[in-house]
Formats: sequence, C-alpha cells, structure tokens
Amino acid sequence: MADTNKPLLIKRYASRRLYNTETSDYVTLEDIATFIRDGREVQIVDLKSGDDLTRQYLLQIIAEHESRGESVLGVDILTDLVRSYTTQATSVVPQFLTASFEMLRSGQSDAMGKMSKANPMSNMPGFEAMQAQQQAFFKAMTSGVMPAQSEPTTPEAPVDDLDTIKQQLAEMQEKLSKMGK
Repeated sequence: MADTNKPLLIKRYASRRLYNTETSDYVTLEDIATFIRDGREVQIVDLKSGDDLTRQYLLQIIAEHESRGESVLGVDILTDLVRSYTTQATSVVPQFLTASFEMLRSGQSDAMGKMSKANPMSNMPGFEAMQAQQQAFFKAMTSGVMPAQSEPTTPEAPVDDLDTIKQQLAEMQEKLSKMGK
C-alpha cells in the first residue's frame, strides 16, 4: 500500500514518458492532475539528471486546462503575473499567492455555508486579513511599476482595486466550488 504522506514520485524518461513509481506504469498529465485533485502531492524528476521538473509540469497542466476553456485565472490575473516577472515585486508575488490560496483552502468549506447573496465576501473567514494582504500586495506591485507622483493618490483608487479583487476572488471561489462537486 502506498504511503500517501510523502509525495508520489513520477520519473520522466528520456522519451518524455512519465512513470509512476508506486504503480509501475506510465501516466499522463491528466492522471497527474487527478492525483493532485485527490489531495496527493507529486514530485516529477528527470530520470537521467535528477532535476526536479514538478513546477514545469504543473504549469503545463494549468495551461492545458486554461486552453480548454476551464479558466480559473482571469486575463487580469494572468497579466499581473506576467508583469510581476519583470518588476521588483517578484519576491512579494509568490508569498502573496501562497498565503491567499492557503487562506482560501483553510476557509473553503466553512465559507460556502456562510456566504450570503448580498455580499458573499464579507462573510468569508479571514476576509479582513485577506483585504490587508491584498492592499499590501498591490502597494508593493505598483511601487515598482507606477511612476513617482508629486501628490498623494486619492483614496478612491484602492477601493476600485479592492472591488476588482473582490470580484475576481468571488469568481475564483465559484469556480473552485464547481470543481469540488
């Protein structure tokens, strides 16, 4: 019986075929996506070099789902991600995304029961902390991208950003809940 506490080791052969070391058979990207959806951690390594290829294959799985119309990431989010690779904020983005998804994961089941139709985000566990993180993220993101201004910005700009974030998070939550069914 496989130990599900440690990552499932997948080896990539020179032929680019992926080999499941637990079941001794070849697997596809969709099989790996299924393992992950079932809660299993995976590690994909190149057999010859020993290089960890997990990130590369996870990104490929995401790209395939997005290209099939199973969009979870909106164009705005993808644009911000691309932009973050060219700014000084690259150290902030991974931490922000990790914290946001961890918060989403930890509160997902409780949030579904508490959400109201009037304002679904206000009842989400940790909403205030998420707001603070998002504001810090956008401040960090725009500090490297936006030119310096001679006068302070108006308070309306963060509210617009926050409303956009709320809408994107609500859409993401809805898509995640559909995936869970």
